[in-house]
Amino acid sequence: MYVVRPVDTADVGALETLLADSMPGVHTLPRTREKIAALAERSVASFAAHVDIPSEETYLFVLEDLETRELVGTAAIHASAGSNGTYFAFRNDVIQQVSRDLNISHSVHALTLCSELTAYSQLSGFSVRERARAGREAALLSRARLLYAVLAPHRFGDRFFVPLAGVTDENGQSPFWDALGRKFFKMDFLDAERTIGGARNRTLIVELMPHYPVYVPLLPGPAQAAMGQIHPSGELAFNLLTEEGFEADEYVDIFDGGPILQAHKHALRSFSGAMVRKVANAEQRPPTRGGKATMVDYAVACGERNFRAIVLACEPAENSESVCLPPAAREALGVATGDSVTCVRI
Repeated sequence: MYVVRPVDTADVGALETLLADSMPGVHTLPRTREKIAALAERSVASFAAHVDIPSEETYLFVLEDLETRELVGTAAIHASAGSNGTYFAFRNDVIQQVSRDLNISHSVHALTLCSELTAYSQLSGFSVRERARAGREAALLSRARLLYAVLAPHRFGDRFFVPLAGVTDENGQSPFWDALGRKFFKMDFLDAERTIGGARNRTLIVELMPHYPVYVPLLPGPAQAAMGQIHPSGELAFNLLTEEGFEADEYVDIFDGGPILQAHKHALRSFSGAMVRKVANAEQRPPTRGGKATMVDYAVACGERNFRAIVLACEPAENSESVCLPPAAREALGVATGDSVTCVRI
């Protein structure tokens, strides 16, 4: 069984080991012990804070294998993107151009620097060990952070977005960056990422990036082809997020051209499908009429302060006031019979 829980300062060493092999570049968690420790402390303080309006809080979750007690994944939410500045992205625009004299009318794809994602809640830092073989635990990890937002809506905005890493070559270089960002920053892609620390709210971005629309047909072919495409390591996250209800195509990252998925919370399955149910003892449930019951996979979560989330198969809860949890599940969640939990189908 796996459980998703808030990170603790005691997890720093395990996180350092887990993240050591993660891909360098955008939207990843830090990999040095000092920065991981700082992020863990910030997350602990965020969970403990009494929040009225989303601000600079960052919530980092870890996926733990309860059998081995190993950390096998991470995921995070920033309460308000650009809370200490402005979050910048490129918006995909279409510019209509018309010449009445030549009787020509056509549309041109352009990128416009914008700050429309500022104050959205931002999902990031999704990482799971052995992602090629990851199953329900990966879906749990992606879903759990949104379930926390369901349990504590006052901590987050009404809209969420997720930037995914774009296309890079074997040396970590981005064709989109080489065609555009390098012209203004005068440095390599990874050097630029290290300079701004993965952030998209630094003043130097608006100081250096072009303020006027960038006409996409003027970019080299490889840069155009990379726009909106995800790095292979991001395919799992992309599939989980689109199944959740996130949509792409409107924004791309200003550095590597990777897609930025976004959605209103009411369009997300974790919000629209969440159900509050009472915990029942699975060992004491009455026998099912008509034979064996159909089992359904649910993510089950509880606790704003002591958040826990697990995934398990149980009988359908849509038409019941309770959800039957075996002892191991109740122990993992820290709940007892009669307590309330929030469930959503995986």
